[in-house]
Amino acid sequence: MAGVVLKNVNKIFDNGFHAVHDLNLELHDGEFMVLVGPSGCAKSTTLNMIAGLEEISSGEIWIGDKQVNNLPPKERDIAMVFQNYALYPHMSVYQNMAFGLKLRKMDKTEIDRRVRETARILDLESLLHRKPKALSGGQRQRVAVGRAIVRQPTVFLLDEPLSNLDAKLRVHMRLELAKLHKQLATTFIYVTHDQVEAMTMGDRITVMRDGEIQQVDTPMNLYSNPVNCFIATFIGSPTMNMLPAAIYTSQGKPILQLTNGPDWPLTEKQVQMIAAARGTDIKVGIRPEHFHLAPPQSVGSVSIDVTVEIVEQMGSEQYIHFNICNRTCTARLPADTPIQATDRITLFVDVDRCHFFDARSEKNLSF
Repeated sequence: MAGVVLKNVNKIFDNGFHAVHDLNLELHDGEFMVLVGPSGCAKSTTLNMIAGLEEISSGEIWIGDKQVNNLPPKERDIAMVFQNYALYPHMSVYQNMAFGLKLRKMDKTEIDRRVRETARILDLESLLHRKPKALSGGQRQRVAVGRAIVRQPTVFLLDEPLSNLDAKLRVHMRLELAKLHKQLATTFIYVTHDQVEAMTMGDRITVMRDGEIQQVDTPMNLYSNPVNCFIATFIGSPTMNMLPAAIYTSQGKPILQLTNGPDWPLTEKQVQMIAAARGTDIKVGIRPEHFHLAPPQSVGSVSIDVTVEIVEQMGSEQYIHFNICNRTCTARLPADTPIQATDRITLFVDVDRCHFFDARSEKNLSF
């Protein structure tokens, strides 16, 4: 096992495009780290640089106590699982899993032991004689993972391995990969654009945007304490509601008012936080679950009258869509609440749970 460290890593392609900017990241030994971000944020490029499939333009990459900048992939002691599985179609499951070990000229007895033990872990024992075309998508994905496991690498690299699976199978395989990580206790680096995958699988998550790291934190800290508007709206489904607001002074105290909306009662901490902000333009972030149909038991709440536009029934809950400050907003409410489109209702916001962002820098004012 080994940790992974990236120091001031840059990637500039031949056409001059600067894809990765001064990336600094430290992964602990045995950690499950997820790289997440929108398409084009360079998360796969970062993974490929760790694997040695892409050369870095500057900086250092360490795996364990070894700098691997100039080492080819086969000497980095890593194993990679790709989005398309990359199985050999003319080989059986057994042969696919054993192929890499044969190239290393490993003893046949040890190859057989590793393949069969891995097949047992992944429930592939009855499929060892089949070829990939006779397997389901989930089975192929497990074979691809098994081919990586038999090598017993110090680091596993997984590039969107579940994206080709249907929704139900993705949920199942997320659980299987999480269990497998705990069983192997090996460092996993997992790339995805799906924030639900990131939240449910990672010990920590690295959120990327335009080749830069925005925040590295545990799933719950990312959700509860986003450092900026991008993370606040990227992490969480439905997304955080963002409302424009401004500060004015009344009797020597700063007062926050939604654009075309009510004044907000603020705690002393929030007053200090907002008063210290540069300028007067603020964005108020409200998670969908922090809208209520009755005043919450908290220090302060504010009521807003809204007209329901759309109701989405989700089974155990419902999403209510409405308009505030010329912004479409979403509330997550109990499913048994009788609400229909065009209804006029009063919602209460738990002000204690709101986030406040500088409108210009988009940084969270609590940091």
